[in-house]
Amino acid sequence: MKGRFIVLEGIDGCGKTTQINHLKTWLPQSGLMPPNANLHITREPGGTNLGKQLRELLLHPPKEESPKPITELLLYAADRSQHVSELILPYLNKGDWVISDRFSGSTICYQGYGRRLSLEIINQLEEIATQGVVPDITFLLDLPITISLQRRSHRNNDRIESEGIEFLTRVSQGFQVLSLQENWIRIPAEEKLDLVTQRIENELKKLRDKS
Repeated sequence: MKGRFIVLEGIDGCGKTTQINHLKTWLPQSGLMPPNANLHITREPGGTNLGKQLRELLLHPPKEESPKPITELLLYAADRSQHVSELILPYLNKGDWVISDRFSGSTICYQGYGRRLSLEIINQLEEIATQGVVPDITFLLDLPITISLQRRSHRNNDRIESEGIEFLTRVSQGFQVLSLQENWIRIPAEEKLDLVTQRIENELKKLRDKS
């Protein structure tokens, strides 16, 4: 792969959308990207046309037809497989840069730690779905659950967001574990917005210097 793959992770309300919108403007003007490279912004689930249909099934299904945990896991894997094949891998092979709101880390944390599904099975599915694609850098915007709930108090929760504090606590613990891995950067998301933004920019500059 010639391009760069950047992922932002974290529980809902952590500020991923805000930071991605900033990077959409800043990165092309930063001097970090090659002159002929384009920047693509995407998300999971829902980065492709098929993914949009899967996102609706996952997050807003009729109550009597909500997917069971294993079904949920398989639907997320299907979304990721299509996402990698149709969008992420082709762009990276062209030398373009891709920023994704969520990737494999979310499945490990929400379905693994949150749903308590087998991490071994999840990792096996991820090997198939990702086709070897690994983010160059993953930012964990780490936010306390109490602040997440405050930030989201004005909006309707989707099916995953409605799972409750105990579920979100397990998810958050999963992110803490993953953030210790190589190429993961943990950033306290309760800090002032400009500080969070600056830390992300600085880490991307370090990534450039390593290459």
